[in-house]
Amino acid sequence: MEPLKNKTEDHSTTTKHEEKTRNPFQPTPAFIGASWFALLTGTVGYCIGLWNASMELNEKGYYFTILLFGLFSVISVQKTVRDRAEGLAVTDLYYGLSWFATIAAIILLIVGLWNADLALSEKGFYAMSFCLSVFSAIAVQKNTRDAKMLADKEL
Repeated sequence: MEPLKNKTEDHSTTTKHEEKTRNPFQPTPAFIGASWFALLTGTVGYCIGLWNASMELNEKGYYFTILLFGLFSVISVQKTVRDRAEGLAVTDLYYGLSWFATIAAIILLIVGLWNADLALSEKGFYAMSFCLSVFSAIAVQKNTRDAKMLADKEL
């Protein structure tokens, strides 16, 4: 099999079609907006649910801390996975701790909801708003990183 050859021709003239093509790694404004909307909807909804819940203050603090812990841990996982994919150095210890923290946050939420004296609809609400929040936090982090990477290339 013959290796692929790099084309070294100068393509200084651009066509109309080439001017309208966009970088495939650049997130679209719609995706950026949807990601931020999902993150705000999930976290604000979760917090409003906690505010209005008829549980002890220490229990509210537990669930709020799990949300913050989960958000931070998934952003850390996304960053370490992306760093490794781009060839940046990430220690195995930090990579493992990021995954451990993410799994721990999810397990702590499950155990807390399992043992909570809440209606099933409330448990489902907290589980779904938590999932929406952490998933959209990953998307927001990805969008932020992609936009920064493209801005650095343009400089």
